[in-house]
Amino acid sequence: MSLIAAERIKLVSTRSPWWCAGLAIVASLGLSSLIAVATTKDGQVATVASTQLGYTLGMAVVMVMATLAVTTEYSVGTIRTTFMAVPRRTPALLAKASVVAVLAAVIGLISAFGAWGVSLLILPGSDLSLAGGDDWRHVAGFGLVYQIAAVIAVAVAILVRHTAAAVSIVLVWALMAEQLLEIIPGVGEMVGPWLPFRAAQDFLTGEGPTADGLLGGGPWVALAYFAVVAAVLLFVATEVARRRDA
Repeated sequence: MSLIAAERIKLVSTRSPWWCAGLAIVASLGLSSLIAVATTKDGQVATVASTQLGYTLGMAVVMVMATLAVTTEYSVGTIRTTFMAVPRRTPALLAKASVVAVLAAVIGLISAFGAWGVSLLILPGSDLSLAGGDDWRHVAGFGLVYQIAAVIAVAVAILVRHTAAAVSIVLVWALMAEQLLEIIPGVGEMVGPWLPFRAAQDFLTGEGPTADGLLGGGPWVALAYFAVVAAVLLFVATEVARRRDA
């Protein structure tokens, strides 16, 4: 618990997490609201799922926050002090990942329920009630997705250590690389179900090759796969950090 407390203090005592949290929430609310309004103007009926279409931008900002939580320590050298206090290194890195993941989950929940609430205000004639499990997954599920995405970003940051490179990798991966792979003829069909951020999207929407059964079926299987990818990456990252110089 002392490691968790120390990482919490380090995280909340700097400005970047607060700026990133605010930007992620504002970006998610703003983009989701615009998309919801545009959807209704096109003659389509707004749904609970359509109120959350701006989540990718907020998730990207959260991943940047998670990356900075690691690379900043490497850039200023405080990671050496941390590793001197915890020579095995793995517990310290896992504590950092845990604290960042909890904050990411909170940001995801605030963003999702905020976007849903704003859509209720600006689209009073639409049926946006959380009537069943699917509707709740469309909204509350963002806490889990943001949490797992933050762990992936922490793992990448531990492996790369340099801010610019790590931020570039997580942004390109989450926002572009998987989408480009999916549109390559003959490749997209083969690798699509195994792309982690595609699995996260399939969990939220309940649609797509991951959720439809290629990995065992169902949105929660898609989320489990996303979580396994994050866990494997974090394990590899901690093992690499344990063996190399700080």
